[in-house]
Amino acid sequence: MRIGVLALQGAFAEHEEKLKKLGASYVEIRKKGDLKQPIDGLILPGGESTVMGKLLVDLDCLEEIRIRIRKGMPVFGTCAGLILLAKRVQSGTQIQIGTMDMTVKRNAYGRQLGSFSVTSEMKGIGEIPMVFIRAPYIQSVSGDTQVLAEVGGRIVAARQGNQLATAFHPELTNDIRVHALFLEMVKRVKFSEIYL
Repeated sequence: MRIGVLALQGAFAEHEEKLKKLGASYVEIRKKGDLKQPIDGLILPGGESTVMGKLLVDLDCLEEIRIRIRKGMPVFGTCAGLILLAKRVQSGTQIQIGTMDMTVKRNAYGRQLGSFSVTSEMKGIGEIPMVFIRAPYIQSVSGDTQVLAEVGGRIVAARQGNQLATAFHPELTNDIRVHALFLEMVKRVKFSEIYL
């Protein structure tokens, strides 16, 4: 099993550390050519969603990633990655992959000083630490998108088929269970065998 980690900007190295701990191999996705190698899933890390969206367009990667997700490739987006996956973003002009049936509010908790940590329940896992940094939240979901976690009445994690998204940063804690959940999704699909 090999996971692609979008490594254009943001906290991608911390995701790679989690994958190492779980015994999964990974490859950094920095240009369109990197998508030619077989990958079974993709992680979209936190960072600046507007910058990441623009870079995906400039590098001609956006449509290829969108096609793969629609064909069933498992994807896990954290914070900015969640914003990229959303079909609707409430504030600002945003380039999106737009494959997940949800509406997201960007920078919903304010600037960097609005960052915080909590421990809360996530369906299918239990209580986990959640780190929020200039985080979005999910205003609403539709279709077959499932709410997996809420904090203070706001949706902070969701899943739709092969897509998993969190407003928080599980890669910044010592807990590996959210990444383990994603790898279980990847194992069930075996995308590289189907797609290539």
